[in-house]
Amino acid sequence: MEKQLFLGDEAIAQAAIDAGISGVYSYPGTPSTEITEYIQASPVAKENGVRSTWCCNEKTALEAALGMSYAGKRTISCMKHVGLNVAADAFMNIAMTGINGGLVIVTADDPSMHSSQNEQDSRFYGDFAMIPVLEPSNQQEAYDMVYDGFELSERLGYPVLLRITTRMAHSRSGVITRKPLSQNQLSTPEDGRQRFVLLPVNARRRFKVLIEKQDEFLKCSEESSYNQLILPLNPLKGTLLQHNAQSCSPNSLLGVVGKLGIIACGIAFNYLQENFIEGFQHPVLKISQYPVPKKQLQQLVDTCDEILVLEDGFPFVENQLKGCLGIGVKVHGRLDGSIPRDGELNPDIVSKALGKEVKTYYTIPEVVTGRPPALCQGCGHRDVYEALNEVIKEYENAKVFSDIGCYTLGALPPFRAIDTCVDMGASVTMARGAAEAGLFPSIAVIGDSTFTHSGMTGLLDCVNNNANVLIIISDNETTGMTGGQDSSATGRLESICLGIGVEPEHLRVIIPLKKNFEEMKTMIREEIEYKGVSVIIPRRECIQTYARKAKVK
Repeated sequence: MEKQLFLGDEAIAQAAIDAGISGVYSYPGTPSTEITEYIQASPVAKENGVRSTWCCNEKTALEAALGMSYAGKRTISCMKHVGLNVAADAFMNIAMTGINGGLVIVTADDPSMHSSQNEQDSRFYGDFAMIPVLEPSNQQEAYDMVYDGFELSERLGYPVLLRITTRMAHSRSGVITRKPLSQNQLSTPEDGRQRFVLLPVNARRRFKVLIEKQDEFLKCSEESSYNQLILPLNPLKGTLLQHNAQSCSPNSLLGVVGKLGIIACGIAFNYLQENFIEGFQHPVLKISQYPVPKKQLQQLVDTCDEILVLEDGFPFVENQLKGCLGIGVKVHGRLDGSIPRDGELNPDIVSKALGKEVKTYYTIPEVVTGRPPALCQGCGHRDVYEALNEVIKEYENAKVFSDIGCYTLGALPPFRAIDTCVDMGASVTMARGAAEAGLFPSIAVIGDSTFTHSGMTGLLDCVNNNANVLIIISDNETTGMTGGQDSSATGRLESICLGIGVEPEHLRVIIPLKKNFEEMKTMIREEIEYKGVSVIIPRRECIQTYARKAKVK
């Protein structure tokens, strides 16, 4: 056992290595990316033969992880919250089949949308699938939950979902590691055909088994050391004091009589501790394992008149409380405005909800203005957008449907080149739908990694329907937005497009450089005028990965 300083992501990765994983299957997505990168860079993981390559998307990653679990090995699959949407088909059905070797699925949620399209809370997915969910309050718990999570998964026979948020993923703390375990031996489930062949006759049986397992999952949660009912050091201080209505905001008025109980979920417990350095003054129920521990919850409710729910994300527990208690206890949280309905939680928000004074030590001078992100100087996407903007000026109704990646920054000045960005792969399919509505020209811009993640099937739809679209696959030969991970598309884009059915004469490649600017404009113009599916691939290596390679040399 030794103590090391780890990011939350690194603690999760080290725990997986120490727990004897045989593989990690992921798709990069902030704030989860560093988990897989840490395993890939680990000498111990390399020595142990741990399989650790990036997958085309989160669905293929989770299915590969299930295959390794089926073979008896321990495996982990990591993704950001919106990635779980992509993997949802596999995720929901893994809850039906169960597992063989331990399987931990990590989802990193992004409250406040630092680098995401939405704030969704993955605990709802765990509840939907009816599997155990773990939510660490600090980096040590993140390590312990993964290390023990594989054993829990194998003991219960089901995958375990580990839910973290941005601050947990990207903050550091000292972590005590444990004794490394050996990898599992190869084995396959004796009842595999009854469990893993989800024909309706088997699926109905497996669903009944899953329902029957809920009592065991709840018992594990109620007996878990991660769920604790903590009584105040001084019970008298648990009584709410009279608030001065003139000096407190309405959102901090949690009542004037009776006792306040607090529920703190995951990292919210950490924030609560920061507000009570000398010990809690209210009864506190810490929840870091789900389903919600009903026994401890009932104990808290029986001794309090009001409940404040602190959770970094959606009102998951708060909704359950209001839906199932029905005993007249007031519940405060995101739904009544005691906590802001959107955005990530922090210690100051917790202070305000408790009616405490929040001190401001630093203010931002008015002269300081926000600086939005921008495409790197020397980025090939810049040349693509400059050429595209020049051409679409010639068309009255031109629309550019873009996608998820560095090139999404083309929405900002000085380019303002794109009209949409919704989800991975939507550029191609939205362009098709708009073209079939009569819009001309209808143009899609998608990156190479996003194309192999979710764009290939959309291109097949376009080919099958001879949609009048131009698809620009801006190829920087990496997954640039998340730090330069390997792209599944590198060296394969032309063959993929031809295999899907794009006409060879309308599949064109160019190097996006100033010297080729006029040629690129001509190419774009010609393919817009073609009445069918066109693909242009502007290809130039990401300036960041190029610079890193140059330093190594």
